[in-house]
Amino acid sequence: MAQKFSFDLKATDGKARTGVISTPRGEIRTPAFMPVGTAATVKAMMPESVRATGADILLGNTYHLMLRPTAERIERLGGLHKFMNWDRPILTDSGGFQVMSLTGLRKMSEEGVTFRSHIDGSEHHLTPERSMEIQKLLGSDIVMCFDECTPFPADEATARKSMEMSMRWAQRSRDAFGDRPGHALFGIQQGSVYSDQRAESAEKLRETGFDGYAVGGLAVGEGQEMMFDVLNYAPDMLPEDKPRYLMGVGKPDDIVGAVARGIDMMDCVLPSRSGRTGQLFTRHGVVNIKNARHADDPRPLDEACTCPACSNYSRAYLHHVFRAQEMLSGMLLTWHNLHYFQELMQGMRDAIAAGTFEAFQKDFHEQRSQGDIEPL
Repeated sequence: MAQKFSFDLKATDGKARTGVISTPRGEIRTPAFMPVGTAATVKAMMPESVRATGADILLGNTYHLMLRPTAERIERLGGLHKFMNWDRPILTDSGGFQVMSLTGLRKMSEEGVTFRSHIDGSEHHLTPERSMEIQKLLGSDIVMCFDECTPFPADEATARKSMEMSMRWAQRSRDAFGDRPGHALFGIQQGSVYSDQRAESAEKLRETGFDGYAVGGLAVGEGQEMMFDVLNYAPDMLPEDKPRYLMGVGKPDDIVGAVARGIDMMDCVLPSRSGRTGQLFTRHGVVNIKNARHADDPRPLDEACTCPACSNYSRAYLHHVFRAQEMLSGMLLTWHNLHYFQELMQGMRDAIAAGTFEAFQKDFHEQRSQGDIEPL
């Protein structure tokens, strides 16, 4: 794996960007949406099925994998790619967000975080150094530095304290990561909704030097309007020649809005989680397949979609297998949602390259507003 990690910015249209991230395991076309494979699996999907939707990269989760089956076991079995049968790039998050959101009992210090597993209550200690070690054992192509995901709301003093510690942890992550050709380390900008703190965080990250940069601390309850307010300036503070990653986003209109503001990479559990609960994303909005109105509907879910659910089955059948709690329901509906998200990304890449992104956005919003599909 001698090839280096690199980012080639191909075209811009306003703030929207399209390019290619090159890694030894393959190229990642940007803007990119990363399906989430939390526990070494994208739920209800075979790896080859995920690839068939158009995904170039998956996200794995440090917190979940360190607890079960453990990073050491995965390393002994040949690394995460072999373990889960995915030979393309994998990004792993650092575990910081899950420690905040899933563990009720945790103690944070300058050294790191001590917490109890949500699975069996066992005690664990996660530091920047340990997070780097775990992600190395997993064999991640893109490693995220360890940070504290600042909760929302946070006053300026609380946000500053959190941001400054995250920047110290970023330096420790950089030092522990070392020199690993072919692998990348991304820094994470923090600062909550305070532009001066975001600027200070970005400057510290640039001084440390990373292969890519994430906008962290958003999509944590602040709402779309406030998130977009931050994205109007936060990505501009990060290096233009490196990938920009918005963590944990999101809904289709969140994604389009983020790309319009200069974001290159996103991830979210939404398409797979929604698929399992019967909520389906289409060009016209969201379909609730569990609703009785679909029980006798012979139409496909979306006549323009080429996924297996839309190509081979009616709304009536999808309604039936969901109501009957058949395993096939989660498989078909998740496949559709992931397919829709990847088609959305391809549409944006094409529009940016052609210089028609503004028209793409207009059409995207008009289709959703004129659709006859029930809201959530």
